[in-house]
Amino acid sequence: MAINKIAVLTTGGDAPGMNPAIRSVVRYGINQKLEVMGVFRGWWGLINEELKILSSRSVSGIINQGGTILKTARCAEFRTEEGQKRAFEAVKKNNIDGLIVIGGNGSFAGAHEFYKRYNIPCVGIAASIDNDVNGIDYTIGTDTAVNTALEAIDKIRDTATSMERIFVVEVMGRESGFIALTVALAGGCEDVLIPEREVNLNAVCHDIVHGNLVGKMSWIIILAEGAGKADDIARQITDMTGLETRTVVLGHVQRGGRPTAFSRDLALHLGKAAVDCLIEGKKDLVVGIAAGRITEVNFEVAIKKKELKIDNFYRLVKTLT
Repeated sequence: MAINKIAVLTTGGDAPGMNPAIRSVVRYGINQKLEVMGVFRGWWGLINEELKILSSRSVSGIINQGGTILKTARCAEFRTEEGQKRAFEAVKKNNIDGLIVIGGNGSFAGAHEFYKRYNIPCVGIAASIDNDVNGIDYTIGTDTAVNTALEAIDKIRDTATSMERIFVVEVMGRESGFIALTVALAGGCEDVLIPEREVNLNAVCHDIVHGNLVGKMSWIIILAEGAGKADDIARQITDMTGLETRTVVLGHVQRGGRPTAFSRDLALHLGKAAVDCLIEGKKDLVVGIAAGRITEVNFEVAIKKKELKIDNFYRLVKTLT
């Protein structure tokens, strides 16, 4: 089937670098003589026909902006047969030949079901701060989110050292400890708690007390949100050690901000790759980067749980404490 008109949408949680990806899809698509539509508010917008033809001018000045000009929303309705039927009707009514979905594994699970049910060509662009798309080394936004968290942790280190205190810093990662592990290592932090490992506060507190006895008076523990709540962990540490413990929850600040050069470049390359896939008749897959090269991963594989090689990472954090 010839591809003449495509639509691009951003779904699920936003990630810095989505705007450069949109820009790449639109401008490269137009360069390839395609008509490009923007879908606002993700799958919800497709179901409700929030669509607009995009020109090269539509994406001017967005390459350095965080978030997504197309907006994004979570849409439980798209998980239903009725919701997908309405989305299909919108696609056919607007003569859309293929979809480019910018998001993470949850977004791709929906795209995979939509493709299987209606045979609408769908290509995903891996964008998620959690870096949780299977088969992909780095997703758009991961580098920016890590650097945002690291900048904050560097500042917390200054006051932790000056005030000789323990800090528990909670970062994003409901199911993945990637951000926590990366910033713990890069930030020279003393411990890291992640959902993939059982939390052992007895061991953490033993290390803190031993460090305190030999003159180590400050401590930063990075906590992925999926491994617990900062206030609860801090309270237990204080109860077990008798030492004052403070908390910082970085929260959604990690989702925002100007994308780093790496996030932008990756987004621009993947936008082009996604358009090329549709033109070449490829579908039901995600484009991302693996082993330094742009790669294509079937949705069925991409949506499986990504296994982090955490043991060496974790040991290095502890060894360098």
